[in-house]
Amino acid sequence: MSILERSELFRSASSIAFYNALEGEVETLRFMDKWFGKKRFFLPSVVGQDLRFLLYEGPDSLVEGPFGIWEPRKDCPEILVRELDLIIVPGVAFDKEKNRLGRGKGFYDRLLSSLSVPKIGICFGFQLFPRIPVEPLDKKMDYIITEEGMF
Repeated sequence: MSILERSELFRSASSIAFYNALEGEVETLRFMDKWFGKKRFFLPSVVGQDLRFLLYEGPDSLVEGPFGIWEPRKDCPEILVRELDLIIVPGVAFDKEKNRLGRGKGFYDRLLSSLSVPKIGICFGFQLFPRIPVEPLDKKMDYIITEEGMF
């Protein structure tokens, strides 16, 4: 995550959509706690077929949501996605052309189709492939970060 911290996109952002990691994803909670109070992090909350982003108010603000993902309580403040400065996106796999393979429910692709905010996919090096399958509605990332670097 130090690569993310050093990026100008992160340094200049104050409202950042992040995610709470599932098994196999880059862990994020310690990173958010490190920057807690200096940056405002918003975590996704599943509502029907859509994602809302609610303010992360520390570990005590999290409850288990659908799919076993820890998310902010429903009474945490929500941000309109157009007010975000940066969105950090999880994925099962990414490729060198900045494509993302999600978990198949389409939550992020629906959300990303309406955003102009910079999108950064974060993954382990073994999750980065020369090419992954892409569907017409899949949205590319602006950048990908692995432990080796940002491109």
